[in-house]
Amino acid sequence: MIPFHDSPRARTFPYVNLALIVINVAVFFYEVALSQMAIAPGVSELDRLVNEWGSIPACMLDGVGYDVGLTGRGEAFCAQQPEPRLTFITSIFLHGGWLHIIGNMLFLWIFGDNVEDRMGHALYAVFYLLTGAIAAFTHAVVADWADRDLLVPAIGASGAIAGVMGAYIVLFPRATVAVIIPVFFFIPFPVPAILLMGVWFLMQVLSGAASLGPEAVGAGGGVAYFAHIGGFIAGALLVNLFVVGRGRPRARPRPVRRPGDFW
Repeated sequence: MIPFHDSPRARTFPYVNLALIVINVAVFFYEVALSQMAIAPGVSELDRLVNEWGSIPACMLDGVGYDVGLTGRGEAFCAQQPEPRLTFITSIFLHGGWLHIIGNMLFLWIFGDNVEDRMGHALYAVFYLLTGAIAAFTHAVVADWADRDLLVPAIGASGAIAGVMGAYIVLFPRATVAVIIPVFFFIPFPVPAILLMGVWFLMQVLSGAASLGPEAVGAGGGVAYFAHIGGFIAGALLVNLFVVGRGRPRARPRPVRRPGDFW
């Protein structure tokens, strides 16, 4: 199901949400340009960018003092990262293809404006980056625990957007989302947001569990499911810390009509 629009309407302009979308799209077009520049046979400037600023679990954990036993190839691989600790944030602005960026930005556009409306612009920016960092850390910890994909860069805003979705479902539990199912028909129809996100979250859990099985090498299909899970749970748990003391923005009072006024 592809979300089309939702029922709540934000009363403030989503400056931060729009800025995040613009930044992500601008970085993606920069990636497209880099993908055309080869630095070695089969290696492009984009590959170097991803290896330097993507969240590589072993490098990220080692950067924060968590012993993952880096030796040999691991040390050499991580040495190319200017600052592994920054990849908690930088990785969420990189994307792996057109479907990746379009899907993420669509979800951010639909759900982010209402969350920003309730939190305020500055707190929303902090919340987005924080849940994105928690999502990346969750993926890294699970990768270390499972001893899998420790040197594979993870990129994408999905974890941060999952955090926004977790906040959304807490703030707007009765909201509805118009969705389309392109396989069957293209006419939008309403679905309770809690059902849509509940199904989405269940799929992440099941897919994540399947990717950890002993015969599941490659079962994840390159998707960091546990980043999604970690981001969603973090968003749902932290949201009230970011909206405490904040009510809905007040609507502007309607002017009083006077005799002779034209409306």
